[in-house]
Amino acid sequence: MFADRAKIYIRSGKGGDGHVSFRREKYVPNGGPDGGDGGNGGDVIFEVDEGLNTLTDFRHIRKYCAEDGAVGGKKNKRGKNGDDIIVKVPEGTVLKEFETGKVIVDMSGDNRRVTVLKGGKGGNGNQHYATPKMQAPKYAQPGQPSLELYVQLELKVIADVGLVGYPNVGKSSLLTKVSNARPQVANYHFTTINPHLGVVDLDDADGFVIADIPGLIDGASEGVGLGHDFLRHIERTKATIHVVDASGSEGRDPVADIYAINKELRAYNEDLANRPMVIAANKCDLIYPDGSPDYIDPIEKIKNEFEPKGIKVFKISALTGEGIKELLYYMSNLLKTLSSEPVVFEQEYVVSRDNGANEPFSVDYDEKEDEYVIEGPRIERMLGYTNLESEKGFVFFQNFMKENGILEMLEDLGIKDGDTVRIYGHSFE
Repeated sequence: MFADRAKIYIRSGKGGDGHVSFRREKYVPNGGPDGGDGGNGGDVIFEVDEGLNTLTDFRHIRKYCAEDGAVGGKKNKRGKNGDDIIVKVPEGTVLKEFETGKVIVDMSGDNRRVTVLKGGKGGNGNQHYATPKMQAPKYAQPGQPSLELYVQLELKVIADVGLVGYPNVGKSSLLTKVSNARPQVANYHFTTINPHLGVVDLDDADGFVIADIPGLIDGASEGVGLGHDFLRHIERTKATIHVVDASGSEGRDPVADIYAINKELRAYNEDLANRPMVIAANKCDLIYPDGSPDYIDPIEKIKNEFEPKGIKVFKISALTGEGIKELLYYMSNLLKTLSSEPVVFEQEYVVSRDNGANEPFSVDYDEKEDEYVIEGPRIERMLGYTNLESEKGFVFFQNFMKENGILEMLEDLGIKDGDTVRIYGHSFE
């Protein structure tokens, strides 16, 4: 089964904790600290695999976790680094943060191997904290926590030209005629439920990649039917060929169909409707003039409607091949006028390790207890990796108070020398 969407959970490895230990050797009664550092956690790396063309594997395996770093050991022994995990995806896969839908990375163009989540750094062992005044530090640094994320994977086909149009207008037949692609073709609606790619080779002209985007219906931009699943695959194309049944063999009005499909494209993505478009008026072999004086050739009707708007119309037959050569050479020349750079979606979401810098905190005065109270997630996080009982830890705490504007906020509240400050069970003058 072709799969072009998947939701997965990814997590980098946690950094190993630093170790607290002291030399205990014969004839060395007062050995110094020798706690080793923790190992770094493994990264989560995404890599393009040329042999993949669907996201089917992600329907069976939904969790991808790198290995945690090992804790440090005695005798300055450093913990082992955690192994990375490499997630292989087809070219054209877009990673989005699940909740916001913002793009993390587009695995296209130069993005062949990307580290999405960095493993936590290993913590320092207590050997790093020895000072002349603190020769036997009994604390070490914890490893950095892991990073975790729910990611939406979306596969968007990579093609120069997209074929759009209602079901059963001949898109698959046209793709079969002009390329090496062999999509299933039959005379019933929704024959194509997967996008198909074909390579168009031309004599004395540049070839290009063409994609048959499954048939759209009214309301596709709102997700009706498989609308979003289909429209996703046209987002990378540089130009579109709108295929219509010019013969009206199923009772449809080709002019109305073109306007309807353009409306769906514009509703889904304004940029899509503004890209170069060519109309392929297909099934001309089924057009039979009835000889009446008021008869209007349907091809001329389409041309009269759209060519004044700058949209070129080609009379073609995917069955007999009429007009197809002219259409393909026109598209080749059109593509030369457009940027040769692949359409790659820009990053919108940055996965960062801010160590709680964006977490809130509060500084208030408790009249009942006559104390100033500092609390909040950022404060709790700081206390989690700071030993306030040590000299170095207390200096870090003072710097933290200053750098985060806490001292200034206390002064604004009217704090004076000798007043008490309470922070989660710790009280200071």
